[in-house]
Amino acid sequence: METLSTTCVIAGGGPAGMMCGYLLARAGVDVTVLEKHKDFLRDFRGDTAHPSTLQVMHELGLLEEFLKLPHTRGRTGNIEIGDEHFTIADFGYLPTAAKFIALMPQWDFLDFLAAQGRKLPNFHLLMQTQVKDMIAQGERICGVLAMGPAGNVQIKAELTIAADGRHSTLRDKSRLKVDDLGAPFDMLWLSLPVLPGDPADLIGKVRDGQLFVMIYRTNYWQCAYLIPKGGFDTIKADGLTKFRNRLKSIAGFAADRIDEAIKDFDRIKLLTVAVNRLKKWARPGLLFIGDAAHTMSPIGGWASTSPSRTR
Repeated sequence: METLSTTCVIAGGGPAGMMCGYLLARAGVDVTVLEKHKDFLRDFRGDTAHPSTLQVMHELGLLEEFLKLPHTRGRTGNIEIGDEHFTIADFGYLPTAAKFIALMPQWDFLDFLAAQGRKLPNFHLLMQTQVKDMIAQGERICGVLAMGPAGNVQIKAELTIAADGRHSTLRDKSRLKVDDLGAPFDMLWLSLPVLPGDPADLIGKVRDGQLFVMIYRTNYWQCAYLIPKGGFDTIKADGLTKFRNRLKSIAGFAADRIDEAIKDFDRIKLLTVAVNRLKKWARPGLLFIGDAAHTMSPIGGWASTSPSRTR
């Protein structure tokens, strides 16, 4: 088994893990980030960089270069309740360098952080390397066991940071207790085409007990539809036509695009919503951050997808 040594090993190359790795390396700490996939390409991940996140990028001196990446800007948040329209958020009033939400694929954000990290001599990123277990000496955690492209690898570290998401392997291995707060709903993600004349912003629609969110992404709308917890199987059993009609009743100006965009249920991505947190976020030699420490609701819970100050 190959053995490596570092000051800090981070399990997980998502926003929390990559930002943490960059900040530590920038401060002179030798850090190794482990990402189980060969790249950062994912569908329907957290694709919003909020003003608080952009402020952090500004303070790090990265904002100008970061905003050169293709993105769209959401300057207000809007909601339609029945036939009434309300602007519920105007980011222009924030005391931040960027007074908008930047929307870009999460893989671009992670690629950017990886590129910035690689400029630092203390930053090491191992792709296709998945954490399998922790190394313990008595009650103290002193590294991890992982599987990499060449086989098993042992990484010894003074500090292990678990940033491996809502299904955290290290959380399961840690035996720390999870407080499951529960969530009464799940979310379905889908995309609809953008047409000339569409508003370029964030829109929430509430009608007849339904909630539908539309996020402008330049050439498509990223849409979320709230359903009762565990209700996707019932929706599929009722058939595609009934589901399309439900979407048409709430999609407003985009209703006539439903039939063409939703050819089958394979076009729909289920997000099983969880709201939980560890009762204790640390034990000697081990720290949990991000979704591994607290899985948050996608409604108002941007800290679950962006490295904001709450991280």
